[in-house]
Amino acid sequence: MADANLARRVEAVRRFTRFYTRRIGVLQEGLLQSPFSLTQARVLFELAHRDRPSASELGRELGLDAGYLSRILRNFQRRRLLKKTPSETDGRQMLLSLTQAGRDAFAPLNLRSREEVGDMLGPLSLADQRRLVDAMETIETLLGAEPEKRTPYLLRPHRPGDMGWVIGRHAALYAREFGWDETFEAMVAEVAATFIREFKPKRERCWIAERNGENVGSVLVVEASPEVAKLRLLIVEPSARGLGIGARLVDECIRFAKDTGYGTLSLWTNSILIAARRIYENAGFRLVHAEPHHSFGQDLVGETWELRL
Repeated sequence: MADANLARRVEAVRRFTRFYTRRIGVLQEGLLQSPFSLTQARVLFELAHRDRPSASELGRELGLDAGYLSRILRNFQRRRLLKKTPSETDGRQMLLSLTQAGRDAFAPLNLRSREEVGDMLGPLSLADQRRLVDAMETIETLLGAEPEKRTPYLLRPHRPGDMGWVIGRHAALYAREFGWDETFEAMVAEVAATFIREFKPKRERCWIAERNGENVGSVLVVEASPEVAKLRLLIVEPSARGLGIGARLVDECIRFAKDTGYGTLSLWTNSILIAARRIYENAGFRLVHAEPHHSFGQDLVGETWELRL
């Protein structure tokens, strides 16, 4: 009798597995109408959410055969989706990160996945949505799921609506933290509008930091001249500070500027922005000019910083 009961439970689990894999579309040749298989998409997801893992770390966390993972990573390199960097502490170990092309490839895949899950939850009442999520969490707990070891945010390109967020959050945060008036909001709006109106995809870039589906940071790289790029509009929400997002955004700007062929990355800031100045200095920027000015309703000291690439 015990064996018969266990057999029924085994079949129930298998039936649920068949139902759910069909329901979320993982049986399709390309996941979510993308050119990626389920495993490739999962590797992309992990690379987007982790801070430069090694291949051995990635394989261990995903339970993938080393040879299989190596073939996936080589495929990503051929498609210029992946970049390998020698570890600063162990030159024999290579650290993995997505290139801008890799992030561009992951962004629509991530968006479609979120939309499909939203469509699945949408017809359910709020109570039933909670029941479903609670049941899934119960499955994870009972089967011994470990906490996910990944960077608690992702970076993605901008999309419609993001610039409005960038403008609004700059205005609100700088007014609250530094007492700057609405003329600062006007300046940010002009920068954002120019970026959208004159956007040069091969020479300019915006990164949005996203955490739990919410925007928590941003930065732009814009062309000042064929040799000089400018870093603009760096911001991190107070709720997301301390996670290294600001430094990561600046690092992405530097990588992009180097890869694009700029000789110098420049930025303008103010002396009271201590946290941002510390990030710039740690990234290798040097203060080249400082000048007092009265702007945004305050007496300030404007600073120009530069990094030779």
